[in-house]
Amino acid sequence: MKLCNIAIISLMIQSVLWPLNAVPNAGDPYIIINKRTNQLAFIEGGEIEETYHVATGKTELLTPEGEFTVIVKAIRPYYRKLDIKGGDPKNPLGSRWIGFDAENTNGRVYGIHGTNRPESIGRHISNGCIRMKNEEVNQLFEKTIPGTKVWIESSPKSISQIVNERGLRYGDKPYYLEEDLKSL
Repeated sequence: MKLCNIAIISLMIQSVLWPLNAVPNAGDPYIIINKRTNQLAFIEGGEIEETYHVATGKTELLTPEGEFTVIVKAIRPYYRKLDIKGGDPKNPLGSRWIGFDAENTNGRVYGIHGTNRPESIGRHISNGCIRMKNEEVNQLFEKTIPGTKVWIESSPKSISQIVNERGLRYGDKPYYLEEDLKSL
C-alpha cells in the first residue's frame, strides 16, 4: 500500500513539474504547405520535424487553400483517370497517396502524392495536387494519420512564420528555422 501511495505521489509531482508547454498541441500532427515557395512542413509535438520541396498547381487556383483533413491513405495508388495500376512506372501518382477533403471531396481528388517525374518538384506544374519525391512521400505517409490537418496557403511568409501564426509551436517564443535566421 505504501509503495502504491509513493507511486501516485511521484506521478502527481511529475505532472506538476512537467512544463506546461511540453504537452503536444491539439491537432498534432499537422502539415503546412506554402504554394508560393513550394514547401511542405510536417509538424509534430509543436516542432517542425521535417520540411520538403514539393510541386503544386500550375495556376494559383488549382491547388485549393485553407485547412483540410487527411481522410484517405493509399500505398501504390491506382490512377483512375488513365487506368494505370499502382506500382506501374507510368503512374503519375507515385508510391503513396495522402488524400484530404478539399472542396468537399472524399480524399480521392486532392492529395499529397509521389510522382514518376521527380524533376517537377519545386515547380508549379500539377493539376491541383501536391507532388513529392517518392522516398519523401513514403516518409510522410508513415507519420501521417487520418485526421491530420493540412493547411495550404500561398504566401511570402516562411514556413516558420506560418507555424507561429497558426499557433503550432510549444511555449510562447517564436519558432525559427535556420533559413529564417539568415534573413534577420
